[in-house]
Amino acid sequence: MTATHEAPGSEPALDTALFRHVLGHFCTGVVVVAAVAPEGPVGLTCQSFCSLSLDPPLVMFGAARTSTSWPRIRRVGSFCVNVLAEDQQEVSTRMARSGTDKFAGVDWDPTPPGAVRLRGALAWLDCELHAEHPGGDHTVVVGRVRRPAVASGAPPLLYHRGGYAALNSGRPQKLRPA
Repeated sequence: MTATHEAPGSEPALDTALFRHVLGHFCTGVVVVAAVAPEGPVGLTCQSFCSLSLDPPLVMFGAARTSTSWPRIRRVGSFCVNVLAEDQQEVSTRMARSGTDKFAGVDWDPTPPGAVRLRGALAWLDCELHAEHPGGDHTVVVGRVRRPAVASGAPPLLYHRGGYAALNSGRPQKLRPA
């Protein structure tokens, strides 16, 4: 193996298009993070979501620093993470836009603490804001889960190589441990 050595204090320039292309090969689920602000429901689409801890129960996601929705959700202090189903592409696309009424024609119900639970979502996680950390052009948000719920066994909405994707069989296949 050949190692490349750079002069101390210098880093090679990273091709951001290549970086984005490589990361696109990692398949993710799609969630909508939503809350009810004083001016009404507010939400954002996110594919950078994952579990962080079981004890305490924490999840995390990345919110773009340019997001106009995240500051409004932050002010509320609590939110619902909605795990989208395969048939919710339009909801995902709508919540990713800015400058429009994202909730026009979107069916939702309030969760017990008053966040936004999207009808048709596979699962929900009612969370309170636990922490925020700078993460380059994003803010890494950590939420403490207060109420998790599963609603459906339908296939999830996936994102892969810059577009929506589906499970081939409708069910993931379990792989044998290595």
